[in-house]
Amino acid sequence: MFSINTFKRICFFAAISFCLESGAQQPGEVSIGSNAITYYAQQGDTLISIANKYTEKSSNWISIGKLNKIANDRAIPIRTGITIPFNLLRELPIQAKVIAYAGQSTVGLDPTSAQAVAVGAVVREGTIITTSKNGFVTLELPDNSRISIPSNSQIKLSKLRATQYANSPKTELTLLAGRVESTVSSLKTNNGRFEVHSPLAIAGVRGTHFRVDVSDAHVANEVLEGNVAVGQTAHPNALSLAAGKGNIIDAKSVGASVDLLAAPKLVGNFALQERILVKFDAENNALAKSYRAQIALDDKAQNLIQENLFTEPHFKFSNLDDGNYFLRVTAIDANGLEGLPSVVPFKLKAHPEPPFNIAPKKKLRAQQVDFSWSEAANATGYHLQVASDEQFAHLLIDQATLSDHQFTTTELPVGTFFWRVATIATKNGTQDHGPFGDADKVQLLAPAAGLPPVTDQGGSEISFSWASEPGQTFVLQMSDDTDFKHILINQKLAAPEYQLARPSAGTYYLRVQAIDADGYVGAFSGTQKFTVFSRLMSTDGTPVNSAAGVVRTNF
Repeated sequence: MFSINTFKRICFFAAISFCLESGAQQPGEVSIGSNAITYYAQQGDTLISIANKYTEKSSNWISIGKLNKIANDRAIPIRTGITIPFNLLRELPIQAKVIAYAGQSTVGLDPTSAQAVAVGAVVREGTIITTSKNGFVTLELPDNSRISIPSNSQIKLSKLRATQYANSPKTELTLLAGRVESTVSSLKTNNGRFEVHSPLAIAGVRGTHFRVDVSDAHVANEVLEGNVAVGQTAHPNALSLAAGKGNIIDAKSVGASVDLLAAPKLVGNFALQERILVKFDAENNALAKSYRAQIALDDKAQNLIQENLFTEPHFKFSNLDDGNYFLRVTAIDANGLEGLPSVVPFKLKAHPEPPFNIAPKKKLRAQQVDFSWSEAANATGYHLQVASDEQFAHLLIDQATLSDHQFTTTELPVGTFFWRVATIATKNGTQDHGPFGDADKVQLLAPAAGLPPVTDQGGSEISFSWASEPGQTFVLQMSDDTDFKHILINQKLAAPEYQLARPSAGTYYLRVQAIDADGYVGAFSGTQKFTVFSRLMSTDGTPVNSAAGVVRTNF
């Protein structure tokens, strides 16, 4: 077991050693990476001996062998780099330190060994901390996390450890009585864990609830309920703070009592969250320099699962399972004092996640509308809705049991419609209907008019035109096959007309595509088939005419 300072020195020198390292590693050395260590084997090392030395179980040699592509437990060449993930490393005991207290409080492994709290006192795994009426204790962990135990409370440090080399704290608190307020450093980058077990309840005669925030320069005290006596170490009861008040204490003085900022007011529709990125908005407080937002499993915010600081009154969280939660938000003033909390319940129903809409988008000229969307993982079906309004109060299509990720209809009227899709999956043997995805707005236009019949009049040019709308441009294609694999003409046109130099006798196919003034590119029109006949030509190269017109030949 080692002290907080020893723990920090070990991590510091290990990091320095890693940064300054150059050239070949020496046998027995360890370098620290972002998610694993590398141990450099020395004479006589085996996977089992390495697992015994650096991990919790000797059986971890199997995982280490697979990761490092070493098939058998055998002697390993000297200086071979062996990668060991942080999650396999041994957990070592760490210590917490009392950094602030007020009133009467005790610490001890059991009631018979309880001693009065003192600033700087070291507490270890298994320690029980008990606070009396109007008393509190704040602990600091090696990663600068803070655990605040308010009045009439008792907690046990059930687990207080850190992964060797990784500086990854593993903390579990068992609440025996009262409440605890904790400020936990981010554990995202080091794979740490901070847990509070058992729901908390206020049982004190005054229901004291307050927070303490300690920095290198000062201690911030904030009282939410009841009264708390605060002060410097030499004068612990210098000032009594009432509910809604706070102050700053530094080495020179005890700051005056000031009003805490009011609880932020949440705005918008936040009660039901249907996306994996959970979002909240609050009214701006001109006196706030930042906001603290927390996600909890209970309305007292005693079972916290996420927490973050935000500079604006807009809060986002992710990595939450579907379920019922509480959001607690406070505003923080220019002095660093955290204000009164606002606690609101919300429900998260984001799974199964909706698919992405593929088509149609924005605008469509067609009689037939083909809806398509991405295939959602683990989907057993889909629910498609099409409505004439953005609120989906007036449904045009409601297909709740689609098995495919596409749907076709010819029944939609010309005009604007909105469409969205939800995923249906199976969960615990029952159908689980997920939230609808974001709706797409589509303008449905009448299909473009097809080309009129084309007739060969026997002239040197064949002219044709078609209906259009102002501002449109066109693409005309002609082919000698119905599939347009052999395109003879592919012409961009500014007007809805074209004069075709007479081609050789044969059968041809035409189609036209309209491009609207807003850039929308429509589908090609239906194919128009026309035939160019053979003409009887005179010796001067002009066609021979009769009373019935140009004379045709059969060859």
